Amino acid sequence: MNHRILYLALLLLANGSVAHAADELPVLFQDDFEKDAAHWQPFDAKQWAHQKTDKGGVFSQHKKETTFKPPHRSPTNVALRKDVIAGDFDLTAKVLSTHPDYGHRDAVLVFGYQDPAHFYYVHLGKKADDHANQIFIVNAAPRTKISITSTDGTNWDDKWHNVKIVRRVKEGTIEIYFDDMQKPVMTANDKSFAWGQIGIGTFDDTSDWDDIVLRGVKAEKPVKP
Repeated sequence: MNHRILYLALLLLANGSVAHAADELPVLFQDDFEKDAAHWQPFDAKQWAHQKTDKGGVFSQHKKETTFKPPHRSPTNVALRKDVIAGDFDLTAKVLSTHPDYGHRDAVLVFGYQDPAHFYYVHLGKKADDHANQIFIVNAAPRTKISITSTDGTNWDDKWHNVKIVRRVKEGTIEIYFDDMQKPVMTANDKSFAWGQIGIGTFDDTSDWDDIVLRGVKAEKPVKP
């Protein structure tokens, strides 16, 4: 009897794993930066470098100062992934904050990027307020908070952390995960941008990035009439 129960339990577990795998979106790109960072386009190339560390290659946004001037108040220290536009997506990455600690110590992930005046981003800030540790939209105007839920802040230290964005266009949902991949630390709902590029970086700090994977539905940039 015990063997039969064990067999049924293993069968259910296996079926669940297969179903989960079937639900996963296809990989649009992945980058471990072991070779280079040739597929990325920084706003300011002087801020970024492919670097070798004792744990392998990383893409390092190592300089804080920039000559990039956005048309509206928004992150300046960003690199976009070239030639990949997504609709629905799951984005995972590893990030190391390399900036000295302070109240707004941060990292950002950009998504739905259509041009410098139209995109979303999540700001993972040390202490939350209306301009930090929130999900934002830049829509031909300075960044505007669209978070429905958030936390008191992102507990930055000098260790690597795992981040994840889950975006579903039809529903408008945006979920942000930090280390715990089961419970989102931020959520939002917005349908303004149904497609766009993704990006990594900081608002105006420094950071290193590794092991980026984008699973999603490939989209095409609409042709202007």
